[in-house]
Amino acid sequence: MQAVEFWFKRWSRCALCLALVGGLAACGDTARLPPEAGMGPNPTLPQPRISLIPTVNIAPASGWPQGLMPVPMAGLAATALASGLDHPRWIYVLPNGDVLVAESNAPPQPDDSQGIKGWIAKWVMKRAGAGVPSANRITLLRDADDDGAAETRTVFLQNLNSPFGMALIGTDFYVANTDAVLRFPYETGQTRITSAPVKLLDLPAGPINHHWTKNLIASPDGSKLYVTVGSNSNAGERGVEAEAGRAAIWEVDPKTGSHRIVASGLRNPNGMGWAPESAELWTVVNERDELGSDLVPDYLTSVRDGAFYGWPYSYYGQHVDERVKPPRPDLVARSIAPDYALGSHVAPLGMVFSKGKALPAVLSSGVFIGEHGSWNRLPRSGYKVVFVPFGDGKPRGLPIDVLTGFLSPEGHAYGRPVGVAIDQRGALLVADDVGNVVWRVSGVATK
Repeated sequence: MQAVEFWFKRWSRCALCLALVGGLAACGDTARLPPEAGMGPNPTLPQPRISLIPTVNIAPASGWPQGLMPVPMAGLAATALASGLDHPRWIYVLPNGDVLVAESNAPPQPDDSQGIKGWIAKWVMKRAGAGVPSANRITLLRDADDDGAAETRTVFLQNLNSPFGMALIGTDFYVANTDAVLRFPYETGQTRITSAPVKLLDLPAGPINHHWTKNLIASPDGSKLYVTVGSNSNAGERGVEAEAGRAAIWEVDPKTGSHRIVASGLRNPNGMGWAPESAELWTVVNERDELGSDLVPDYLTSVRDGAFYGWPYSYYGQHVDERVKPPRPDLVARSIAPDYALGSHVAPLGMVFSKGKALPAVLSSGVFIGEHGSWNRLPRSGYKVVFVPFGDGKPRGLPIDVLTGFLSPEGHAYGRPVGVAIDQRGALLVADDVGNVVWRVSGVATK
């Protein structure tokens, strides 16, 4: 009862703050450190600052005005591969060059929108551009004449349930819905699948489904699938029973659906990729909120088999989150730190390792990351695509801005980057779920 009263008072006051300022200004804590302090292999981790009124600093979604588009770094050019999509979230490139786009949003969550806190969460999502119903489909884009714009657009799959991750193994096409992994037959070049799916396995979901996105990736030899399953809360406040199988990456047998947890304590893992040099699996993870604008850094990390990364009991190794009750010092003692911090609240979702030589040399070895952008930080962070350089198989130096300009001077979101991929010609593709565009970022030809 005390916990219920605490949250009611806390979120009620935030709601009052938002009402008083017309929902435009932020409540709560302001960052004291520069963004770079929370980046790199050894980020600065200040003391937590838990305020009665949490920081709420939304970039209201506006979409792209006519004639405006994201700003690429020097040596790159950006064009729209396709526009007018319906909340494009994730991208997958088929071997023949066709580009698949998951047009998706959160499923109905009736038990997760009750009370003051639920109302605020729903308001936040709507203001950020995520309040639209899910299109529940995957669209195929084909640029047959190589001019950087797709002249063919077809519904590849429909009637899905908040689809996200996609993977092809041989002639089997896999889709991660929010509640299950499905398998479909696929033939090279087909533009639409009408066959009924086979359910490979169920995934944690239900009427409360806090992190609904489920990504998947095939192992290089096609013998395994790896599936991300985010937590069902911010910091374990729903209890351990609500987190069964969550905050983890699963390894799945694509033939039988048998599975095991490879790594756990990952609050909300999303993008995954195989490092070209080491064949290690890497992922990006969204860390917890409401410990202050300077905590906790989201991160990029290699995925160690059997490792525990701390959530919810600790962060960035063995820094204890005192909010989590009862404590688990045994699990904290097992917690390992991730490889590389991306900055606090940047919300990394998409990631892909660089490939080929179509982009400038500075982008030839490392990881592209789509940072969806913060809601719990003042000033805002993320809202861009960055590149993390690698050397000797590890991240080196600070992230490089690759695609920016997603925020207006007034702080409105023209767009928000999500999934990223490399197309058949080596260009970078970026799903923009507020601008409803898939951007194509290519190298500028030199004379």
